[in-house]
Amino acid sequence: MSFRAAVFSRSCLALGLLATPGAYTAAHAQEPAPTAPLRLPGEGRNMPDSFADLAAKLLPAVVNVSTTEMVRPGDDEEEGGDDGDSTPQVPNFPEGSPFEKFFHDFMNRQDSPNAPPRKMQALGSGFIIDPSGVIVTNNHVVRHADQITVTLQDNTVLKARLLGHDDRTDLAVLKVDSPRPLPAVPFGDSDHARVGDWVLAIGNPFGLSGTVTAGIISSRGRNIEQGPYDDFIQTDAPINKGNSGGPLFNLKGEVIGINTAIFSPSGGSIGIGFSIPSAEAQGIIEQLRHHGTVTRGWIGVRIQDVTQEIAEGLGMQGAHGALIAGVEPKGPADMAHLQTGDVIRSLNGKDIDGRALPRLVAELAGGSVAHLGIWRKGQQMEVPITIGALPDEKTDKAEGGHAPAHEPAQNSVAITGMGFTVGEIDDIARQKYNMAEGQKGVLVTGVTEDSPAAERGLRPGDVITEVQQSAVGTPADLRRQIDAARARHGRTVLFLVQNADGLRWVPFPLPDGAGH
Repeated sequence: MSFRAAVFSRSCLALGLLATPGAYTAAHAQEPAPTAPLRLPGEGRNMPDSFADLAAKLLPAVVNVSTTEMVRPGDDEEEGGDDGDSTPQVPNFPEGSPFEKFFHDFMNRQDSPNAPPRKMQALGSGFIIDPSGVIVTNNHVVRHADQITVTLQDNTVLKARLLGHDDRTDLAVLKVDSPRPLPAVPFGDSDHARVGDWVLAIGNPFGLSGTVTAGIISSRGRNIEQGPYDDFIQTDAPINKGNSGGPLFNLKGEVIGINTAIFSPSGGSIGIGFSIPSAEAQGIIEQLRHHGTVTRGWIGVRIQDVTQEIAEGLGMQGAHGALIAGVEPKGPADMAHLQTGDVIRSLNGKDIDGRALPRLVAELAGGSVAHLGIWRKGQQMEVPITIGALPDEKTDKAEGGHAPAHEPAQNSVAITGMGFTVGEIDDIARQKYNMAEGQKGVLVTGVTEDSPAAERGLRPGDVITEVQQSAVGTPADLRRQIDAARARHGRTVLFLVQNADGLRWVPFPLPDGAGH
């Protein structure tokens, strides 16, 4: 995970002011005071006069992390370093000018297969968590590094070795040897951090070591599509390239986040930065520090969020939970008799949604027993499940596949009002779409452009295996289930769709006369 570019605009920070007494009319003055008057934050939470004392205390524990990597022609350089762009960009010289030709010739020589290896350097940040020299940074700062050096605030340069790294959370732990104890900072509890709290970011943006910036927590629980465990703290404290791996402090001087990513169209800070919460990072860091690797809990399901449409299709009150779209054979969920179509609504008594479930399960120890609150076909139940260990390499591909098709197959049946046609799975379809011999369901043979089916990502070659949690094997089965849903005066019908990427539940608005 690196500091990536995206088009977003900055939200300005505005301080809300209480109305002055003069703003009230006499009629307001005669009204009884409310029982819960609005109060300013308590002592210690007001805007500080200065961050100087706090910064002076914290700066010695923040370090500059420098890496060196030998890049050979043909290597994928996109992954290398915090800055993302690892090759120089050709300036915009006038077309046909000598300067343009010079730079193009230079770049061509650099990319030649016979070009010699090049030494590449990258800069990031880190912070010391133990006086013995244990340092936390981002994985993408040190990934692929041949040599890692750490520079302390007093310009002492120490060689570092990698104790462990984790790709999924973008965390890494380093160790340096120092003749004296090093200044260290403690972790705080990010779960207690609130939107609007003051925070300090310290790091080395663009190599400018010891840079301190201040801002507030702008939001919590951000998912920026960087991995299955996204739960970022968003802050407007300015962070830039080179801040990766640096700490985000609360006003107690505790680390509540590790700065990891920014959204920016220019590569510089526009006030949208993201930090890994300390509550998530601490367990990972301890495992990396002591074992070099990370083990995570796993239950072996593919899930998706329960949207309002899905909730209506299932007859649920309230759109929350994780809908099971597939169960790994012989996995923990399979052994606990969980089923495709079950909705996991709670984990150990705590309400969850689909996005949070993988992260919460990952925090559980393998072999422990968890209790899932399950909603199954109108009934609420509790299911105990023994947590497994997440396999190192696991593919969630379904057996079936799909290939593009432009024309509906013969004997296709139109599902009017939804914008697609279906047919039975035969030997020709199995060969055309590379399906498994025992594939069951109804084949999607065509999708109308700009139709509800197209909007929901349905494609020719997809297979509908269930409608309203009932198996279908022919177009007639599909029609009967749609008719039954309409007869119950439902507004949404749920299809379980299988393709090369696996299984997923797709809600469709139920039109009058669908299927006829």
